[in-house]
Amino acid sequence: MKLDGKKIAILIAPRGTEEPEFAQPKSAVEQAGGTVTVISLEAGEAQTVNNDLDPGTTFPIDAAISDVSASEFDGLVIPGGCVGADKLRSSDAVIAFVRAFFTAGKPVAAICHAPWTLIEADQVRGRTLTSYPTLETDIRNAGGHWVDQDVVVDQGLVTSRTPDDLPAFCAKLIEEFCEGRHAAQAENA
Repeated sequence: MKLDGKKIAILIAPRGTEEPEFAQPKSAVEQAGGTVTVISLEAGEAQTVNNDLDPGTTFPIDAAISDVSASEFDGLVIPGGCVGADKLRSSDAVIAFVRAFFTAGKPVAAICHAPWTLIEADQVRGRTLTSYPTLETDIRNAGGHWVDQDVVVDQGLVTSRTPDDLPAFCAKLIEEFCEGRHAAQAENA
């Protein structure tokens, strides 16, 4: 499967996004021929973390969230890390950006604690998804159906639990990005 010509947005939070959950999906999209735009709360650079506390690699940010629109992209990746996911879900601009992907029926991939952002955007109601296990109650309280699986796909939404699930997560997000828009996803947004 090739993503030639597809533009994929990936979110990163300064000092909080889990490095493998950012770097591996980014690499998978690029290796499949897609163009990745790294988006954060502000321009500059963002340092990732490992195990939510240990400093990771610093990555350049291509665009601030205030300077982009979901209409520019074919898909969205939201990495986890509890600190990063918490920072992202507290941004009104990020929530509006995420919600716009669902409204347009564009595929979204979220791993680990990233479903917090989906909950904040009110996009888990009626969907089946997975996440880091501690989010199970949050997802259920938001109207979602939580399952303990390495990867779950529901109408263009790809979710996974932890960095251990990255091979399955990356394979499915590439598949969903190749498929493109999902009309049923837009109907539920």
